[in-house]
Amino acid sequence: MSSTVEQFARPRTAAIVTGVQVATMWILELIDMPLHQSLNWFGVHSWRFEMLWTLFTMPFAHTGFDHLIANSLPLIVLGFLVALEGMKRWITVTLAVTIGSGLLAFFLNAPGTLTIGASGVVFGYLGYLLARGLFARSVKHILIMAGVGIFYGGMLMGILPTNTAVSWQGHLGGLLAGGLIAWWLHSASVDRRGTTGFSVK
Repeated sequence: MSSTVEQFARPRTAAIVTGVQVATMWILELIDMPLHQSLNWFGVHSWRFEMLWTLFTMPFAHTGFDHLIANSLPLIVLGFLVALEGMKRWITVTLAVTIGSGLLAFFLNAPGTLTIGASGVVFGYLGYLLARGLFARSVKHILIMAGVGIFYGGMLMGILPTNTAVSWQGHLGGLLAGGLIAWWLHSASVDRRGTTGFSVK
């Protein structure tokens, strides 16, 4: 019985977590409308070391609802898939990709550049899920990797410097951080289990 309850509880928890995450962004954008985008100040300010704390606030600031809408659906879908692995895993991955995305935007952009938006986190989740399928070698994770690759693989073009209005630096940072945290978590899990065998979990 407890196993059945857990199977139903985890998707519900994952949905709540990602729903709250995205809802917070929408609430902040609604607040920002009468403030004339003043909350954008909480984005990453490149090479201003006293503002490094904005690595953690950057994903919650957007240039408007068009920007937020573009990030919301992939954030919900990809974030939900990450959260299905548990809250601890979701928090670890989210922190890693948030920091990775923000750091590359911080160091690779020209001094004084302001970078905002959750797209770096989206790319981070994408990188994590793709790498997770490669490292875990389980049927479940390979199927998730294939589905994510089919539906969201085209996003990978966003790591190329083709649009000066888009932070490819943040995208690349999130993607790399997602892949690295997938490798690190898998390695830690293998060390605990003492095996690298194929799994059907």
